Amino acid sequence: MVFRLAVPEESTMHDHRKLGRELGLFGTDPLIGAGLPYWLPDGAIVRHSLEEYVRGLERRSGYRHVHSPVLAKRELYEISGHWAHYRDDMYPPMDVGGEQLVLRPSLCPHHALIYRSRGRSHRELPLRIAELGGMYRSELSGVLGGLSRVRAIQLNDAHIFCTLDQVEAEASAALAMIRQAYDALDIRPARYRLSLPGAGGKYVAGDWDRSVEILRSVLDGLPYDAVEGEAAFYGPKIDVQIADSAGRESTLSTVQVDFHQPEQFGLEYVGADAAKHRPVMVHRSIIGSVERAVAQLVEVHGGAFPAWLAPVQLRLLPVSAAEVPYAREVLDRCGNLRAEIAAEGSLGARIRDGRWAPFQAVIGSREVAAGQLSLRLRDGRRLDLQPVADALAWLNRAVEP
Repeated sequence: MVFRLAVPEESTMHDHRKLGRELGLFGTDPLIGAGLPYWLPDGAIVRHSLEEYVRGLERRSGYRHVHSPVLAKRELYEISGHWAHYRDDMYPPMDVGGEQLVLRPSLCPHHALIYRSRGRSHRELPLRIAELGGMYRSELSGVLGGLSRVRAIQLNDAHIFCTLDQVEAEASAALAMIRQAYDALDIRPARYRLSLPGAGGKYVAGDWDRSVEILRSVLDGLPYDAVEGEAAFYGPKIDVQIADSAGRESTLSTVQVDFHQPEQFGLEYVGADAAKHRPVMVHRSIIGSVERAVAQLVEVHGGAFPAWLAPVQLRLLPVSAAEVPYAREVLDRCGNLRAEIAAEGSLGARIRDGRWAPFQAVIGSREVAAGQLSLRLRDGRRLDLQPVADALAWLNRAVEP
């Protein structure tokens, strides 16, 4: 079942920094530090629901999930090229036990080592591994802003190790996943960008022409802009751009083709000819950083999140104290639905206070006598009275992404 609440054709974008605090999603404290927001209970629900959705989408698409540490030796990033080309955005090394450890700026070197942890056959490829993992960027204080630009990032990242013949199909499938997720999130990209190397940039040597050709084929049929100077240091990429309430663009999702890191880490697989071959690495992020994704969701939807993301999905509104026991019985039957009882104040005020919830149920003497519920939808629609079991079954289907 695909259920959507009706939305107006034109919507006003909101400043997520202001509304996020009003909705009780996140906050900051100078004792924690700039660019390091904390998540309040309702914000954590949105965040975790988003993460669970992405993991489920990845599992259904053949990805296997891994977990890797947020620290590594400086040497790892010297091999990957991050230390030479990305050092200004990394935190200084920490001397620990005679070794220099670095907070990682990226997950891809860790995933390269996971691939290299044992021998690989061509029969295993494409090998898709994914992780929702922490990474850190030494952002200047002047560019920090709410959730959209932070110093501690939870990144939805994945890497596909494949043969050259498989690269285009895997990159195309990755872009299709991004578009599927945007549809579930009701996010519209501002534009697609083919990010190319530019003059004077720090880029590694490699087969850039072949990478660009592959990504152009992936974008065939979609409107996109080719922009020089925006490539990663190791290869070109497709960037899916979003815009905030002030019209500022940023990158949320990416698909990248990388011949460099497989070479640097000596990655191999045994082909059908029994010889060793070098895989290609496709980097792919469906929603980029969870922080930036939530910021965009707040700006696009205000507090009216899609039903599957809403911190409270169902509010039960007993008309008087006499209906509270019945409301509690219904609440006990809600299972995984995120439901609450709102019994204080006038009914009209409670309905207005719950305007962000996708569903409300006013419970009066009629509902109690019949053992039923009548659902109000956030967009103004009302459903007929129905038995509690039927109403809850309908709601459970309606809150699926």
